[in-house]
Amino acid sequence: MPPPLPRITFRRPSCFPRRFPVFPPLPGVPAAPHPPTTSRSLTSDSLDEDEEEEELLDAYAAPGEDSRKSGGSSPENPRAKRPPAARGSPYGLFSPGSFSPGATPSRKYAARAGRGDVVASLGSAPGSAWSGGSGCSLRLFGAGLAGSYKFMFQKALDVREVLTWRIEELGEVLRERYGLRDFTSVRLPAQEPVTVLGQIGCDSNGKLNAKSVVLEGDREHSSGGRVPVDLSELQEYSLFPGQVVAVEGTNSTGRRLVATKLYEGVPLPFYSPPEPAQDTEQRMILVACGPYTTSDSIAYDPLSDLVDVIRRDKPDACILFGPFLDAKHEQVENCRLLGSFADVFKLCLKTIIEGTRSAGSQLVFVPSLRDVHHDCVYPQPPFACAELPKEDKPRVHFVSDPCTLEIDGTVFGLTSTDLLFHMGAEEISSSSGISDRFTRILKHVLTQRSYYPLYPPAEEMNVDYENFYSYAALPVTPDVLVAPSELRYFVKDVLGCVCVNPGRLTKGQVGGTYGRLYVRRSEGEGERKSPCVAAQVVRI
Repeated sequence: MPPPLPRITFRRPSCFPRRFPVFPPLPGVPAAPHPPTTSRSLTSDSLDEDEEEEELLDAYAAPGEDSRKSGGSSPENPRAKRPPAARGSPYGLFSPGSFSPGATPSRKYAARAGRGDVVASLGSAPGSAWSGGSGCSLRLFGAGLAGSYKFMFQKALDVREVLTWRIEELGEVLRERYGLRDFTSVRLPAQEPVTVLGQIGCDSNGKLNAKSVVLEGDREHSSGGRVPVDLSELQEYSLFPGQVVAVEGTNSTGRRLVATKLYEGVPLPFYSPPEPAQDTEQRMILVACGPYTTSDSIAYDPLSDLVDVIRRDKPDACILFGPFLDAKHEQVENCRLLGSFADVFKLCLKTIIEGTRSAGSQLVFVPSLRDVHHDCVYPQPPFACAELPKEDKPRVHFVSDPCTLEIDGTVFGLTSTDLLFHMGAEEISSSSGISDRFTRILKHVLTQRSYYPLYPPAEEMNVDYENFYSYAALPVTPDVLVAPSELRYFVKDVLGCVCVNPGRLTKGQVGGTYGRLYVRRSEGEGERKSPCVAAQVVRI
């Protein structure tokens, strides 16, 4: 007797939609009648229909066999339905679990070790004696984006114009700083050493290397011409695409510049208050960067833990970087959320604002290009929240990315863009006096006087160069530069600026880190002293 044939399980391929799309009727052709339920939206009714379809597919599965790879249930093991309270609007429950119908805490995150451990530090922190601040004054330093703007309308000529202005401005700084004479064209044959001005580029579409470096000359002297650069005579260098430099060397044929000396950029001066600063009380600034959920859950447990830290420590100000609703999260990509993306973000804001009301901390929200509900353009406009309670408006601030803030006389440079990762993938160096790559990159940011000096930008970046010229330039060298990154956390002193990478609050399925800064500006004579007394990176 032949063995019984296996029972066939029918599954709907993931590439096929659950409903066929409805297209508008053509002009002059009457529209065919169709059921009113063909349109799809992220509502509780549509989610209930999805469950009914999945249960129907489960009924055709073999007994004991899961109908879905992600742990589906069979008729013998029915799936627990969501309670009625969880099917409505996300505003129905004020809890992290109300963000998603399947929000379950991450086991790896709950089992994490080393909570509250300081993993990196600079200076001497007050420790457990800190009893909370008494408030601080906060304002934007220099120009900042006030709202959204139209983008994706720029022309290639406008981009070239912005880059040309930048080369000319930094070239004038190099001339004054190093006492250089008039620059020469990059294409002019010269047997004697000459000095040329331009921007570092690559001769191909690949990554920059020592054999592919070209110098794109300025408009005034070189008319935008390009020449390959031979770096063999340089003992040390550190270069990246988009870097504005002055190069001294010989160009005997006009087709290849043999570099013998490299003049890099000069940092801006630090901010000096118009009136001598008096000794002020020490302030504590907390900085944290999203995602605020683990990769295997949308329950926002790390955000709740961060709110508990704010209530306990009572920092004077909290600077929170996006993403608040990560576009790279699996449940966001599959739209497995209750309500729209904007609704989930508003509930996330509500969790932070109401949860920290007792601490009285100033809250600063910096957007990220990974915020799924926000404009994906750089510079990025601030969030808009018309439903902000009246009593919370004085302490809640929405700023752009990047931006420069002044907190009680201390200037903070803030950017949520991962410039360390982007520039680290493109920068090349040889026998440089600075062996630490992070320090070299941060030095480039300060000397190039820009929050994002890399050109061309990373593929994930959508840069509007007209606003980039106005809002992505450093107005002064900040006292503290906060640049979150996927790379390892650190605290460094670079050219007198305290640079902090607080890491991300979550790293995959486990907990991450956040930062604590202690600042106090005091009146001093002679050499400048950094107002950042201490900085720490702490595990959540």
